[in-house]
Amino acid sequence: MIDRDQVLHVARLARLRLDDQEVERMSGELATILDHIDKIGELDLDDVEPTSHVIQVENVLRPDEPRPSLPREDALAQAPDPAEGGFRVPSPGGA
Repeated sequence: MIDRDQVLHVARLARLRLDDQEVERMSGELATILDHIDKIGELDLDDVEPTSHVIQVENVLRPDEPRPSLPREDALAQAPDPAEGGFRVPSPGGA
C-alpha cells in the first residue's frame, strides 16, 4: 500500500489539492496501478517486437505532391498590415 506521504508527494507534483478522503482513495488506486505494473513486469517479452499500435496502421493520407497554390498577392489582399511580402505579426511584448 502507498502511504499518505507518498500520495501527497505525487499530488504536489501534479499540483493537486486533495482532502483526507481523496488521499485515502488515491492511496488505494495508486497501489492498484503499481500492482498491475508489477504483473506486466513479470511477463517474458523478449521475443515481442515493440509496437506503437495494437493493429497494423497504414498511412491514409494523400501523397505529398506540389500543386498550384494561392498567389501571394491574393493571400495578402485581406491582411490588415502586410509587410515585405508577408504577414506582419505583433511582437510578443506588444512593442
